[in-house]
Amino acid sequence: MSTDIQIAIVGSAGDGTIAAGDILRRAMAEMGYRVISFDVYPPEIRGFGKCIARLRVTDEQAYSLKPQSDVLVSLDDSHAIPHVNEAREWGAVIYEGGSVGPLAEGAHISAHIDPGQIPYNAPIRELSEKSTGSARSRNVVVLGYIAGLFRLSVDPFLRALNSKFKGKADVAKKNEAALRAGFEEGARWFRLDDIAFGPPPAKNGGATVEMISGNAAVVRGALDAGIDNFFGYPITPATSIMERLASEMPKHGTRLVQTEDEISAIGATIGAGFTGARAATATSGPGLALMAEMLGLGVIAEIPSVVYVSQRGGPSTGMPTKTEQSDLNMAVHGGHGDAPRIVIAPTNVEGCYRCGGKAFEMAEAYQTPVIVLLDLYLSNRYETVPFPAQPPFEADTNRYADTRGGKAAGFKRYALTEGHVSPRSIPGQAGGMHVATGLEHNELGRPNDQSAMHTAMSRKRHEKLKAALKHPDFTAYKRFGDEGPVEVGVIAWGSTFGEALEAMILAREEGIRCAALKVVMISPFPTEAVAAFMADSGATLVPELNYQGQFAGILQAHVARPVTRLARVTGEPMEVGEILAEIRRLAGRTPARQAA
Repeated sequence: MSTDIQIAIVGSAGDGTIAAGDILRRAMAEMGYRVISFDVYPPEIRGFGKCIARLRVTDEQAYSLKPQSDVLVSLDDSHAIPHVNEAREWGAVIYEGGSVGPLAEGAHISAHIDPGQIPYNAPIRELSEKSTGSARSRNVVVLGYIAGLFRLSVDPFLRALNSKFKGKADVAKKNEAALRAGFEEGARWFRLDDIAFGPPPAKNGGATVEMISGNAAVVRGALDAGIDNFFGYPITPATSIMERLASEMPKHGTRLVQTEDEISAIGATIGAGFTGARAATATSGPGLALMAEMLGLGVIAEIPSVVYVSQRGGPSTGMPTKTEQSDLNMAVHGGHGDAPRIVIAPTNVEGCYRCGGKAFEMAEAYQTPVIVLLDLYLSNRYETVPFPAQPPFEADTNRYADTRGGKAAGFKRYALTEGHVSPRSIPGQAGGMHVATGLEHNELGRPNDQSAMHTAMSRKRHEKLKAALKHPDFTAYKRFGDEGPVEVGVIAWGSTFGEALEAMILAREEGIRCAALKVVMISPFPTEAVAAFMADSGATLVPELNYQGQFAGILQAHVARPVTRLARVTGEPMEVGEILAEIRRLAGRTPARQAA
């Protein structure tokens, strides 16, 4: 029996909704299941706003959350009622059966459960109060109830609980009592739904598998790649990158500095890169806007640096706790003059790890800033990820010059070479003295604004980046699905690729010839590969989370072929069903939309 079960817990800020989701995913991962999890939380202070913890538990690789959950849990009916329709037919709805006072008509979730859904009326508050003397452990009671109802071992839940409250013995003890009380209650219920957990997949004897978020994976990639310095300023949803590095870097003998703003952060990052250190910063859209001028300095002075950018809803302060893919144009083009840089966008949490480390290799190898473009959905999403026994990153990819015996003032730091990458020196290197400036310069680095020199240096800065498309052990793009000519080809980037891939798989099951292309390297753009894929596609669909269809615009600037844009700015991840519906339409399997 296969397992593919999605659980959603809905509550108010302060109910412990997100904590419950964290314990649940830890327990499921320990059992050996594959897990994808994404939490929704409000920007308001504690006690206000809706929180949702969603996780999908499978025994085979899944790529996105499902549009409907198999189990919906209500910790706050006022927030959960609008989501009742998100529980599938014959899905379970677990809710508080009792009430501490009279309710207005329609205020209880039981009045909104569909006839095809299975209600589980549980005394959640009563069990919490009896076991702990407080209603504050209702979230943990629910976890025990789920374990008992679906005949899961309570032990992984207990271990996840104790890990969550490590160092808080009294809290852990009370919550263990709440968990056991919920387990006993759930175990005595007769289930009417068709939800059942099959055996977890066999564990891989090689790589270690861990439950980790996108931002945590970036941190691990940076540490495994040997980051020396990090300079940052807090901003949602990138802050946890800095927080985790602040905890881990001292253990590695490396340094982190919280700067006064984003301008200082990128300035210090470029300065550290100039000295030969592996340096990075992390920010979101508003911070990236402030970094634009200094990124231009990194481009013209050819200084390695890494910028992790987690996108959120914009413009301006926008929607700090909602996801979006609308900083793409700024990441690729943001800056004055011709300021090319490498932009890579991982598509899943494992990709966050690999891009998080490979960015340092690329920054050094091509002597340029590298932007790693995530978004809130990917930053905060948890997945079970296999990690290799040895980090897959090169410790040093610099092209240092042999300056022994050289003249102090004669080193050509910006030499025009066949591969367009110049020999490099760092401060203090004998014979490697040179001028580094934000002005256009000659091969020695000395200011030079002659037209021939500016043309040559501009060409150098652009052409050297093309080699990044074939950077060792890095997947710049990859095709999935049917080979050869297809009815519909889907091209996607970043976190949206998971939904696009699932939609493609479902379309093929319906008999539609379909393929999907993920693009990880966005700048420089893999023009030849994309053009070949589009030549195979009867129609090309580009789904993304921004209003303009920014990736589609970049794509069409490189490949002059028509595309269908599926651009959404809901603040939520793209829905698989919406992509699938558009694939069907383009394949002629459903009537065309009528004009509004």
